This record gives sequence, C-alpha cells and structure tokens, in this order.
Amino acid sequence: MIAQIEKIKRTIEPLRQEIINHKVYSAIKDIDDLKVFMQFHVYAVWDFMSLLKTLQSNLTCTSVPWFPKGTADTRYLINEIVVGEESDVDLNGIRKSHFELYLDAMKQCGADTSKIEGFTDVLKQTGDFDASFLSSETPKEAKDFVDFTFSVIESGKDYLQSAIFTFGREDLIPGMFISIIDEVHKNFPDDISIFKYYIERHIEVDGDHHSHLALQMTANLCQDNEQYWKEAEEAVINSLKQRIGLWNGIYRQLTERTAMANS
Repeated sequence: MIAQIEKIKRTIEPLRQEIINHKVYSAIKDIDDLKVFMQFHVYAVWDFMSLLKTLQSNLTCTSVPWFPKGTADTRYLINEIVVGEESDVDLNGIRKSHFELYLDAMKQCGADTSKIEGFTDVLKQTGDFDASFLSSETPKEAKDFVDFTFSVIESGKDYLQSAIFTFGREDLIPGMFISIIDEVHKNFPDDISIFKYYIERHIEVDGDHHSHLALQMTANLCQDNEQYWKEAEEAVINSLKQRIGLWNGIYRQLTERTAMANS
C-alpha cells in the first residue's frame, strides 16, 4: 500500500506545485485583498467539515442501537481527526470547529460573511443546494468546488472520500502565503490575529498529525484493491483541479478589484 500512496503522490505533484506556486498569493497585497481570499476560501473550509463528517458517518456507527462497524483502527483514525477539526481551541482556549474559527477570523478583519452564512442558513432550512447558492450569490468557482466535493460525498464510496480528504486538502499552504500573512499581521495585528492563528494551527495539526492519520485511513480503505486505488487517484486529480479553479476565481476577483481601483 505504500507503493500505491507514493504513486498517487508522484502523479499529483505537478498539480500540487501549481497550487503551491499559484499567482493568487502574490496578488494579495493588503488586508482588503485578504478579505477577498477569505470570502472564497471559507466555502472550502465549510465543505471540508462536511466531508469529514461523512467519513465519520460511513466509517463508524453513529446510530442507536450501536454495533461495531468497520475496523477499530479506522474508527480511531477518523474519530481522532474529527475531535481536532470539530472541537479545536481558539486563541482564548475556547472550543470551536475550524469553520467557526474561520468565521471569527473573517469577522475580526471585516470580511463579508453574509454570503457563506446566507448559504448555510438556507441550506439548513431547505436542504436545496441550488437555492442556497442562488440566494447567497455564491461565487461560481466556490459553487463548483462545493459541488465537486458533494458529488464525491454522494458517491457513497468511502475510499474516494478519504482520498480527496487526504490528498486534496492537506499540505497545500505555501511558504509565500505564510510570509504574506505575517506581513499583513505586522501592519494589522488586531485585525488578523485570529486568521494568523488559524493558519498556524492548520499547519501544526492538519498538515502533520492529521495528514499521517488520513494517509493510514486511505490505505486501510483501499487495501490491495487496484481498482479502488485507480479511482482514488482520479478523484484526487479532479479535487486538485477544483482547488486550482477556486484559486483562479480568487485571482480574477483580485485583479478586477485592482483594475477598478486604478481606473
């Protein structure tokens, strides 16, 4: 199974590099640019939580009466990740999910949360994604990103869900972005301290401990089934392409904003 994991890593490396070296990072010049980034990126933070809970639902028993489901090793792996993602701590040691932490960061710096909150409010009431996207005026690239994630969720294939969770989300924060955040933080320490903490926490927890757990979870689910590994690789490739599409959307918004400011 190590060989299959290494094969996926080799195959997706060009896409990873395209994401890590994307021009969107250099387009973020100030706190207003960062707000635009967050208003798009928050959708990926939200659907990450949905993907996470789908895996927990599929790999563990979440109904009553309880019965053992799957292997205890896999149950441990997903439950351990859920604890960290759904009930981490903020700067003040208060328990929060990473999505709630991200919303706090947006509100602190003055980013517009009305679209993502409108989207989740309507979705909670209706369960209708199209109506939720429409009513909240969700950016197309964010909509496409969420639509892809939920197509994998709705496939019912836990090994695909685990694969895009493992390879499509972790370890994609480049040093350039961290440097930009540090620079903005120097100028606006009281406006982006929560976002800086979120990024540092993501690197510390998600990019290290959770990535190892997720790799093992994917290996456990695919086992020696070559068809599973092939499908997993295809799903990861598509997931990374969706991430590039999301970044392209942010870059387009930033360049349009700059052009308007200079006109």
